[in-house]
Amino acid sequence: MRVAVLGGSGKTARAIAAALESREASVTSVGRREWGDLAGVLHGCDAVSVIAPNFHPDEPAYVAEVLAAVEAAKVTRLVYHSVATPYAPAMPHHLGKARSEDLVRRSPNAWTVLQPCAYVQNLVAALRSAGSLLEVPYAVDRPFGLVDLHDVAEATARVLLDDGHVGATYELGGPTLVTVADVADAAGTALGGPITARRVDPAAWAAGPGSALDDRIRAGLLAMYEYYDRYGLPAGGRVLRDLLGGRSTPLGETLARELGPVG
Repeated sequence: MRVAVLGGSGKTARAIAAALESREASVTSVGRREWGDLAGVLHGCDAVSVIAPNFHPDEPAYVAEVLAAVEAAKVTRLVYHSVATPYAPAMPHHLGKARSEDLVRRSPNAWTVLQPCAYVQNLVAALRSAGSLLEVPYAVDRPFGLVDLHDVAEATARVLLDDGHVGATYELGGPTLVTVADVADAAGTALGGPITARRVDPAAWAAGPGSALDDRIRAGLLAMYEYYDRYGLPAGGRVLRDLLGGRSTPLGETLARELGPVG
């Protein structure tokens, strides 16, 4: 089976491509350079995994363009990578994914929508440089369904290659709800020394690390952090566990792998 993976240079696309190849699928990675003739690039593919760039300024327009190319190339199988809690008006980039889901559902394709929670891996770079203190610009005691990127990639490969998933929408959370404080504790175990999680003022983040970002992206992140500060981002873990045959990766196991010796 030949599968096109859009967003070819991103971490999610790379992980999905690796999971597909491990199951002997033929993978066509599609980056931005190939968008001049997207339908031509997709021609001959049996399925496509659609991953929009992070904080795309108009994800529904991006997805509409992809859907038109998919239809022109006569690709019938499509998996759209959305997000946990897509309909959250307080987070504009989530809402863009909710609108994109609607476009996917009204397309003529045999579609599946995946709604993964935030990846554990999103915190790894900060943990490597944290010393004994992990700082985030939102509350460290709110619940998250943090998920292993490699689990999401493997689930995506299975949904693309196996029967029985057409028309499904799957929320993908980790095996248990965790907090950033839990992440710090588990990272401390992996690294052999205590790490404390601490909330920093979002305004201080915006004036410091966030000041180098594009204004639109910084504003989007601040909106997301405010939402996290209030509610976290809980997501259920049973669906992912079932898709993977009965087990998804616990937080401590993910961090032990990601924070272990490089090379």
